Amino acid sequence: MMDIITMEIIRGSLEYTAEEMGIALRNSAYSTNIKERMDHSCAIFDNKGRLITQAEHIPVHLGAMPLAVKSIIKDVEDFNEGDYIIFNDPYYGGTHLPDITLVTPFFYNGELLGFLANRAHHSDIGGKIPGSMPGDAIEIFEEGLIIPPIKLIKRGILNRDVLKLILSNSRTPKIRKGDIMAQIAANNIGLDRLKKLVSKFGTKRFMESIEAVLNYSERRMRKAISKIPSKTVYAEDYLDDSGIVNKPIKIAVEVKVKKTELIFDFSKSDAEVDGSINAPFAVTLSASYFVLRSITDPTIPANDGTYRPLKVITKKGTVVDSTFPRAVAGGNVETSQRIVDVLFKAFSEILPDKVPAASQGTMNNIVIGGIDPRTGEQYTFYETIGGGFGARKGKDGVDGVHSNMTNTMNTPIEEIEKRYPIMILKYELRKNSGGLGKWRGGLGIIRAYKILGDGMLSVLGDRHKFKPWGLFGGKPGFSGRYYIIRNGREIMLRSKCSVKLLKGDIVVIETPGGGGYGDPVERDIELIRKDVLEEKYDKDFIRIALGIELD
Repeated sequence: MMDIITMEIIRGSLEYTAEEMGIALRNSAYSTNIKERMDHSCAIFDNKGRLITQAEHIPVHLGAMPLAVKSIIKDVEDFNEGDYIIFNDPYYGGTHLPDITLVTPFFYNGELLGFLANRAHHSDIGGKIPGSMPGDAIEIFEEGLIIPPIKLIKRGILNRDVLKLILSNSRTPKIRKGDIMAQIAANNIGLDRLKKLVSKFGTKRFMESIEAVLNYSERRMRKAISKIPSKTVYAEDYLDDSGIVNKPIKIAVEVKVKKTELIFDFSKSDAEVDGSINAPFAVTLSASYFVLRSITDPTIPANDGTYRPLKVITKKGTVVDSTFPRAVAGGNVETSQRIVDVLFKAFSEILPDKVPAASQGTMNNIVIGGIDPRTGEQYTFYETIGGGFGARKGKDGVDGVHSNMTNTMNTPIEEIEKRYPIMILKYELRKNSGGLGKWRGGLGIIRAYKILGDGMLSVLGDRHKFKPWGLFGGKPGFSGRYYIIRNGREIMLRSKCSVKLLKGDIVVIETPGGGGYGDPVERDIELIRKDVLEEKYDKDFIRIALGIELD
């Protein structure tokens, strides 16, 4: 019989190994996007490609990784100690091209026991515009260099030709090299920790513990699902447009709760489109995994066993299961968010007290690039911007945070102004933007950038037309707005577009607020007064919306 104490020690050691890999990656990275925003994720897999554990990093990265590792196992003919496989192809289990994945097999005494993997967002991997995330791309070839699973390091020897090829396709090769080396360092940390762990407990106990942990997670997940009412519900939500055609795009799901199993059927979603918001199946799977954990018990260890009770059904050639060579950069960052929204909308009919109103529903991807007039060298600045979190029963939404499929940090103003020809003019919460309710939605953010040299802007966002919805009488949050101020005149931007920037332009990003929960007339008057005193809402806004006059 498995020693439970040993199993827990091994499980805890594996979990912290993944976290430690992330710390090493962040601390040794070159780019602002990784070292400041922590746009990276780490996980560990067994020798069959099953997820053993993951760090608490980026949900959209982590949920897609199991397909990536299994694709590599199928595609790579042989693994040797000292091999490091690099790839970014979304149709191999990747997410989008800027997310480069590095997978390293783990051997002990010549036996393959598992794989270490990390995924990091690189701020430029080629393509037609700086940042490799054009909102108006049609084919994936426009989005950057496609890297199939290939050995960057073979038996401990770096393939400099492969590295040279990757760096030659980026506008910022020095930073790319630094970030790739940081990814190698992260997996090296993981290898060292796993070797020490196996040497302490032995191969047999190590592998038995892994199997026991996976089965333990499955048992807990099935028990959690058994507490959900058996029911079938349908829900749909919409993306603003594709970035090419000004037409809403439907994401639809039928959720079935069957005793200890869940089925998410997305077959009625719209067909894939011209534009970058097509999501490969790995991204849809990732969003589904996130919701599964959110509506059950997030304390269940995240691994292969956790997800066994879930079946995800899609129709090939739809916006949630796109086909090569469709562009997919926005599918990873925007469509993933709408998949979460539509699943939460469905579960609001099943678990009304547990599901929040819609959060901002977008990552607000901003890329600014060009020639830095201070150095004469090319630069690419990339970040995502938080917004309002949806209200839930008993609690207001959180103001100005990343939500759902993204989990990155803030980019400090000091770091931006030091490294890029950009000045931050404004960074504040967006007043009145949270949806009113018995519990109000979180506020969005306003971020304004002054451009100190000619360049290019690419934005990938959503919720400019379809507001983040409220629940049970709660009002929707404000929709997003992007615009440029040039010579004192506002130039409105679509939520997905690429435009040229002139020196002195001011780019303003106003992100959506979260939806409210419950009837606004039931909100405690003292909470309303507090919101106004803290300048989260104007008195006039409250008077018009609720008919309340405040002193």
